[in-house]
Amino acid sequence: MYISPKAKISKSAIVEGETIILGNTIIGNSTIIGHGTIIGYPVRSKILQLLASRKVLNYTYYDNVSSGSIIRTRCIIRTGSIIYENVHLGNFVETGHNVVIRENTVIGNGSKIGTGTIIDGNVKIGENVSIQSSVYIPPETKIGNNVFLGPRVVITNDKYPPSKRLLGVVIEDNVVVGANSTLIAGVRIGKNSVIAAGAVVTKDVPPGSVVAGVPAKIIGNYEDYVRKREEYEKGEYVKKTLA
Repeated sequence: MYISPKAKISKSAIVEGETIILGNTIIGNSTIIGHGTIIGYPVRSKILQLLASRKVLNYTYYDNVSSGSIIRTRCIIRTGSIIYENVHLGNFVETGHNVVIRENTVIGNGSKIGTGTIIDGNVKIGENVSIQSSVYIPPETKIGNNVFLGPRVVITNDKYPPSKRLLGVVIEDNVVVGANSTLIAGVRIGKNSVIAAGAVVTKDVPPGSVVAGVPAKIIGNYEDYVRKREEYEKGEYVKKTLA
């Protein structure tokens, strides 16, 4: 375990064994930092500077260059997660195991990040967002409130890789993105939209639309989706399908 003398950790926080906390990190009340996590990991440019100046590195050197991160009240950071410097997690944020959250990422209150997910820095995520396991979110992505991203969703930010121009995807409030979907660089997903599982979204999705396919096309609207979901939850949709 290494905890920076510069870090400010609430007395009610729980920090489990073999955890590394670097820089001016702030950890709020009743937050749990799981075994084997790293908080405040320095950005790549700082690591390269350290490598150029020293032959042997330890966490004291990393601590000296890290700006730390902010993890607010009642968060749960599970085993093996790595949170880079200049990350700000709101209240009640949770990660699964082995999550990577890179620098300059902001995540709002109540959001949950599934196991194996990579948030690759310079990302903004709103409140009460549910991100399932093994999702990839690249730099310049903006995600609104109450969004659901299914397992293995892939968001991209480069239309002609590898290019020097990155275009972030914008996902507005109350959007549902199904498992294994791919969102192509630069698209905007309008609020109250639904992306079906396995879809490849190459164009903007109007608010309130349901899209599916490769490339994704409009197949319905949000009101019908909500009605079918309610029927499904009650068992009525299954009965109609089997009838």
